Amino acid sequence: MTTFESEIKTIPANIGRIYATLSDLNNLERIAGNLPQDKIKDLAYDTDSCSFSVQPIGTVSFRIVDREENKTIKFGTEKSPVDCFFWIQLLPNGEQESKMKLTVKADLNPFIKGMVSKPLQEGLNKLADVLAAITY
Repeated sequence: MTTFESEIKTIPANIGRIYATLSDLNNLERIAGNLPQDKIKDLAYDTDSCSFSVQPIGTVSFRIVDREENKTIKFGTEKSPVDCFFWIQLLPNGEQESKMKLTVKADLNPFIKGMVSKPLQEGLNKLADVLAAITY
């Protein structure tokens, strides 16, 4: 498995509010307009899952497989060209500030790894920026 990690982001909000927002994927509606429309298409979601199309990968579907209140939200792929796990890690940094890091672990063969590593890392950092910019 290849691991990709976002930069650690500081969010000016209470960890409980951040967790409550991010652990219900219906809240993706709040960020849909901030996602790069030229790269992410066909976004669909419900409380526990989301799917989207992204070039050059294709359609990807994630489902929340574990929630640890105010700490982590773990996702597994349901539909993806490669097996992949994604999680959001949260850490309080005072009463009204929190830290967040996104991690992806993907089962990439050397050929695919060369093609998707840079776009995946860039996409992960962009997603971290978008999630950090939400008003919680």
